Amino acid sequence: MSSASSSAESAEGRWERLPPWLRPRGVELPGKGELRWIETTVLVLVGILLAVATINDVARQTGVNHRLVADIRTWRLYTGHNFHNVGVDQHLLGPATKREVVCGNDVPGAPKEEIQVCLVVDGPIRDGRRKVTAGWYLRAHSEDDVRSKRYGCFGPDGAAFCP
Repeated sequence: MSSASSSAESAEGRWERLPPWLRPRGVELPGKGELRWIETTVLVLVGILLAVATINDVARQTGVNHRLVADIRTWRLYTGHNFHNVGVDQHLLGPATKREVVCGNDVPGAPKEEIQVCLVVDGPIRDGRRKVTAGWYLRAHSEDDVRSKRYGCFGPDGAAFCP
């Protein structure tokens, strides 16, 4: 019996560290309970807002991932190379444009150790692929895809991407 009373005392002692307004109450305070109703409503609204934001973020990221898989597939079909080290850059042309640059080696080798073929892919996904609107070759050992290291631009919009 003493173990039950000591556990009850330790549970009460645990709450002593909290300020009085945060401690659990033995009885409800007098009144209509309006403050509790307002607090509960605010908490429910915050919970709904967080749930909607989470669902929106997951849906957006799923769409982006689907687009990136299509971009890599487009590069592989366009170049005829089934390389695994293909990079997709979403920020080179601006994330709001929904146009990505997909680069991969022209011949087998370590990434960026060989000449790379870069494609600008755009538009909706059709049959698991996207439309290639431009492209260029990038010199070997180029850490960044800068305009001065590009050459041999091709495609309808290709001239805009080369020096």
